[in-house]
Amino acid sequence: MIKILIVHGPNLNLLGERETEWYGTVTLDKINELIIKKAEEVGCQVQIKQTNHEGKIIDFIQEARGWAQGIIINPGGYTHTSVAIRDAISATRLPVIEVHLSNIYQRENFRHRSLIAPVCVGQISGLGEQGYILALEAMINILKKGGNP
Repeated sequence: MIKILIVHGPNLNLLGERETEWYGTVTLDKINELIIKKAEEVGCQVQIKQTNHEGKIIDFIQEARGWAQGIIINPGGYTHTSVAIRDAISATRLPVIEVHLSNIYQRENFRHRSLIAPVCVGQISGLGEQGYILALEAMINILKKGGNP
């Protein structure tokens, strides 16, 4: 069975109440329900984690090396600042898809640069919660092809 780690980064626990003009009103619990439902439909196992702490994200990524075949990550604000998360992703040698609810390229200039994207097989940005479902489908297809898009 395909196993995928889903990592939600900082402030995503506040979805539904935080900057709804960018992130909408859907909660993180609802997004997780959608992910779990899709995973069950396609016969894969997901482990979902959220933290506001950079080091914990790195721990999640490193721990995934022992059991997951791929990672889907929304690094939140760390997208634009964390060389450490980038290095952890690179070190795992697992395929990773970066997801953002909002279109980071329509936002402030500092959000236009992702330090994470260059070490990922792809990025989905601006499609709201649907981005996670598309990332899950894409990751399954990538893994069935041997880990390459």
